[in-house]
Amino acid sequence: MDIYMQVLGFLLCLSLLIFVHELGHYFFARLFHTRVEKFYLFFNPGFSLLRMKKIDGRFQFSFFSPKAPEEWAAHPDATEWGLGWIPLGGYCSISGMVDETKSAEDLASEPQPWEFRSKPAWKRFFIISGGVLMNFITAVVIYIAIMFTWGREYIPLENAKFGLIFSDAAQYAGFQNGDQIVEVDGVMPHTIPDFVKKLLLDNPREVVVLRNNQLDTLHLKADDWKKILGDQFSTFNFPFVIEEVMSSSPAARAGLMRGDSLVGLDTLQIFTFADFQQEFRYVKNREVTLHFYRGDSLHSALVVVGEDGTIGVKVNQFKYLQVVTDNFSFLESIPEGIREGVNTLTFYVKQFKRVFTKEGATQVGGFISIGNLFPKTWDWKHFWTMTALLSIVLAFMNILPIPVLDGGYILFILIEMITGKKPGDKFIGYANTVGLVLLIALMIYVNGLDVFRLFR
Repeated sequence: MDIYMQVLGFLLCLSLLIFVHELGHYFFARLFHTRVEKFYLFFNPGFSLLRMKKIDGRFQFSFFSPKAPEEWAAHPDATEWGLGWIPLGGYCSISGMVDETKSAEDLASEPQPWEFRSKPAWKRFFIISGGVLMNFITAVVIYIAIMFTWGREYIPLENAKFGLIFSDAAQYAGFQNGDQIVEVDGVMPHTIPDFVKKLLLDNPREVVVLRNNQLDTLHLKADDWKKILGDQFSTFNFPFVIEEVMSSSPAARAGLMRGDSLVGLDTLQIFTFADFQQEFRYVKNREVTLHFYRGDSLHSALVVVGEDGTIGVKVNQFKYLQVVTDNFSFLESIPEGIREGVNTLTFYVKQFKRVFTKEGATQVGGFISIGNLFPKTWDWKHFWTMTALLSIVLAFMNILPIPVLDGGYILFILIEMITGKKPGDKFIGYANTVGLVLLIALMIYVNGLDVFRLFR
């Protein structure tokens, strides 16, 4: 059931972002009196789940149809709205525009007043930019709603009294589990995201940590950070206190209960969740002795660690780390939401260059990676936060100057504005074909990496 929640969250998010993106194109097209032939959520090769068109003031519907009813052709000024059956995209087919739905040969010999190609360059610029603009506006609106509804929750780094747990890449750079961050190039980061952003974008040279109650300075190399792209660099350390015992789990069979605080495994004296996670990986499918406190009494129990390296319990780190919540009124939420959207876009743009490094090229991901960003249990705050983030990512990726993407069309329009010469429809068609091939190759690559990681 957990995987279904992830898939549902991913598809719902993707559907919303595609809809608002194409709605941006539709809005500016209609604003400038340009016909929109089709508006589809999801792709519909072969047939459509739903087609509808407003004729004489009333919507007519067609279900599971390979093509539109013939009588609809007599109303070309009305948009055909539809739902395809491949839930991985969508499109807005604008009259007189060479795009993924039609080539130059499909256009009439003479441009018509209601067509995209008949409009001046500045109007075409806004029609193409509408999708990207709508995605960014959507992200900002969501961030405003999040700030107003939930506020901003975070754990200050100064509250990390048990230190941090670091990834393999971070430990390679010199960090050790349990380190507390004091300064990065003389500045104290406020949160873990601030810390990671400073490492990724500022190429710091020194990090001061508190290790075993003593200050230590780590001298970093530029190459240390090439490996952390896409890596969960650090998380908070906290005690292993059971919040929930799953039914029929190894922990349940051993008699462990909610509130038990684990303090040892066989002869090891450990107490943090990260330490137990690491040790459990070494004793999969083996029986071990766990030592734990229940109230003020020390107990022991024999537990068989599962083949996945877990014992079937849930924990709650936030019980032991002071979470700070900044609450905002509706009016206060507006500038905070705008600031969050701008900061998110700025960070994404700055770190995008790392995708073109050797390490970055191996750490990108496709649909599986994106789907894994959604939790296995439904969480509205997490859903909307991820939707806002992905809306900004979609806006930025679409603005890249690659033919067949919005950025490719914008590039052609800007060239026309500067030179006064409009690229031919056939040239744009050929460029789109090349761009589509590159885009398909990229999709195969990133999703192939996902499959490789899945089996690895």
